[in-house]
Amino acid sequence: CNRPTRTEKAHRLGYKAKQGYVVVRCGVRRGGRKRQNHRGMVWGKPKHQGINHLKFERNLQSVAEEKVGRKYGNLRVLNSYWINQDATMKYYEIILVDPSHQKIRNDSRINWICNPVHKHRECRGLTSAGRKSRGLRKSGHRANGIKGGSYRAAWLNRNNQKLK
Repeated sequence: CNRPTRTEKAHRLGYKAKQGYVVVRCGVRRGGRKRQNHRGMVWGKPKHQGINHLKFERNLQSVAEEKVGRKYGNLRVLNSYWINQDATMKYYEIILVDPSHQKIRNDSRINWICNPVHKHRECRGLTSAGRKSRGLRKSGHRANGIKGGSYRAAWLNRNNQKLK
């Protein structure tokens, strides 16, 4: 059955009950990210010798989106939402859109996703969960670190000398 578990949430995030929309459920293992070092040995300074208490840079929701995006390569990830969690897993439902479906291509509200620039949005941090992990939810004086569209753009502006 290809129906969303939380229909009102799915509709708020852009889901429509029509052909071309797919809802996929995905589970991601909870917890931090253990560093991949053989026997936990880091040949460096003590600052870099942490193994266990490290956290992954992105949130688990964007990881779930990426997993689904890789599995269903012909579909585009539109959005996602939390559905459940237990001690070991978090479960999300991801809304996918088929860009080659005629119903999607003819719908002026959603056919922007058919453009080739939207291939694998989830891998480039362009979905809502990805933008959150990039810190793009802030505005005003709290957004000094992301002026110019991203923290890399802000860094480049600060560290480039412009000679007029």
